[in-house]
Amino acid sequence: MDLNLIEYKVIVETAPNLIWRSGLDAKCYYFNKTWLDFTGRSFEQEFGDGWAEGVHPDDLERCVTIYMENFANRTPFEMEYRLRRYDGEWRWINDRGVPAFDEEGAFSGYVGSCLDVTEKVEGHILKEMAQKDGLTGAFSRQYLMNRFKSAFDFAKHNAKKLAVAMMDIDKFKQINDLYGHLEGDCALKMFASVVKEVIRQDDLFGRYGGDEFVIIFPNSSVEMAQGVIDRIEKSLKTVVLNTSETEIEISFSVGICELTDENNPEEIIHKADNMMYENKKSKYDLG
Repeated sequence: MDLNLIEYKVIVETAPNLIWRSGLDAKCYYFNKTWLDFTGRSFEQEFGDGWAEGVHPDDLERCVTIYMENFANRTPFEMEYRLRRYDGEWRWINDRGVPAFDEEGAFSGYVGSCLDVTEKVEGHILKEMAQKDGLTGAFSRQYLMNRFKSAFDFAKHNAKKLAVAMMDIDKFKQINDLYGHLEGDCALKMFASVVKEVIRQDDLFGRYGGDEFVIIFPNSSVEMAQGVIDRIEKSLKTVVLNTSETEIEISFSVGICELTDENNPEEIIHKADNMMYENKKSKYDLG
């Protein structure tokens, strides 16, 4: 049977989703009871642009930009932002908005529906933290080696090529000693940023420890891996680390090897590490 207006209103007001409605001026003129109970604010406080007072300051500009750009184009959107709950806690909200039209097909504003997705978002953040090195954004050593194990086993079982590069920033201890650990951290971040820009989509890049980094090149020969390394070296020459005292050019030493008869990932890592050390000795005549 058809529902009457009152029944529709009851459904919307008591829906588990936070629901809002905006008009032709893009300002909001309706919030359901679920929304108001969530924020602990009155309808008058939320009306117009008042709802924006509850959005986290770090998310507000992005939130408004997404909304206004889609409003101008009359296109659906989906975004996530933090909204302050009645108890003061910031909660992650998934907000989906769609353009609304009247009975004659004329655009009349937007209707939005929101869900609290805090646990999902925080779970994703924790997963990212476990996978990524906190300083450089490269894969953590543990996650990199897990991924490497899968790539290694696949290559061994399917007779595929696999190359590994072990990289070490040149004179990194000198940077720390002369300019401090903060500048050393900046050097690590700059190096990692350049590498991430250059490597290919399927390459795996991680921080192995200290100033040592590893790139895994699936389905690649040493020659193919060397091509990527050459591009990294070229890109590094275009940037410098600015300290309060001077400008520092970052360079690195590298050892590249290809999978042959190694029995596990650690063996090929060790082989690449030895090659890197020999190359560094030759470069700086370490004897």
